[in-house]
Amino acid sequence: MTKFCNRIINGESLEILKKIPSKTFDLVFADPPYNMQIGEKLKRPDNSKVYGVNDKWDQFLNFKHYDEFSKEWLKQCKRILKDNGSMWVIGTYHNIFRLGYHIQNLNYWILNDVIWRKNNPMPNFKGTRFTNAHETLIWASKSKKSKYTFNYQSLKCLNDDIQMRSDWTIPICNGKERLKKNGKKIHSTQKPEALLHRIILATTKKGDSILDPFLGTGTTAVVSKKLGRNYFGIEKNKTYYKAAYKRIKQTKPIKDDYLDTIENNKSKPRIPFGSLVEMGILRPGTTLFDQKKRINAKVMIDGSIKYKKSEGSIHKVAAKIVGAESCNGWTYWHYDVNGSMVVIDRLRQNFISNKKNHFL
Repeated sequence: MTKFCNRIINGESLEILKKIPSKTFDLVFADPPYNMQIGEKLKRPDNSKVYGVNDKWDQFLNFKHYDEFSKEWLKQCKRILKDNGSMWVIGTYHNIFRLGYHIQNLNYWILNDVIWRKNNPMPNFKGTRFTNAHETLIWASKSKKSKYTFNYQSLKCLNDDIQMRSDWTIPICNGKERLKKNGKKIHSTQKPEALLHRIILATTKKGDSILDPFLGTGTTAVVSKKLGRNYFGIEKNKTYYKAAYKRIKQTKPIKDDYLDTIENNKSKPRIPFGSLVEMGILRPGTTLFDQKKRINAKVMIDGSIKYKKSEGSIHKVAAKIVGAESCNGWTYWHYDVNGSMVVIDRLRQNFISNKKNHFL
């Protein structure tokens, strides 16, 4: 595994992919050739040259040739993905629909298509069609049965506590981040680190292994290194490879202390309040209070609580008291520990971590 961990290789992607053992990676991010079919040089209205995607690596004989290439690398990526792994593929209208067709035919399971909306796209200089202001990403798990990683709570936190949508507004790579040599871009389609930050944060865990079979100038590896993930990249262009190698070497990882993310609610163990009664952590007859100790309720033998004429779960009784449709009883109810009010959720957390500290 160390052969394919935290290193990049200069070579043909298909040849190297075939040498990688099956079920090696947790995530694949692929930014394959677009096959843009540009047959002429583009110029701005002032007659200056537009440095678009007209590189040799993006040119194929025909659609059949491109399809054969696409099917083969997608097939290999599926083989080397772990059973619960997933893959991201990015493209434009030139290729993303063909790639989606092959992804489904290879029995990946498509989870989302995400629109990356560029708030500073290159204009359409000829004025003959709409400005191409977005790219499309396909996110797919290895199979329908895969228990893939999705850090829902972290994405929600990243988005000011609003559920993250599938349309992302992120600027194209520019400024100091854009790699240049003699004033010219080293790579025509260098992806912004912000885009990879969101993808890696959303769909991997700390210590996971990420493959980029078309590494370019190394954005995937750089962000992986920063976020405490392992990376492996393949790039056949020598100039891109050298730029990526230098860039990765200069990248400093974020301290491990800051790599923790919010745990998804679904991944937390569900502990019924009644379990605390069964285990003797809270005894029947224990008095529970609200935070200000104005309300008190008694714990029953079946895990219900009783307050005056109201009885039921910790959530139902709390909701009735506050006059709401629902209320989180774990955070509403407290118990007395030597005169101090302690939220009952503390008992649940202790129970989960096998500490079972009664305080009673």
